[in-house]
Amino acid sequence: MDGDLSNLEQKIEKVVAFCQALREENRELRGRVADLENENQALSGKIDTTRVRLEALMDRLPEP
Repeated sequence: MDGDLSNLEQKIEKVVAFCQALREENRELRGRVADLENENQALSGKIDTTRVRLEALMDRLPEP
């Protein structure tokens, strides 16, 4: 009986540790997603700015 309880306790401790590890990994991944979303937004802004400038330059080219 004591062996069964001890075994169950060990299994519960492993599950708790695993859950804590998953929570930490999830927190890190959410932070990474937020960073990548910010980077994506910044790059999209640069692309838009570059597109506008390129269109302005193309408008200045003489017609063939």
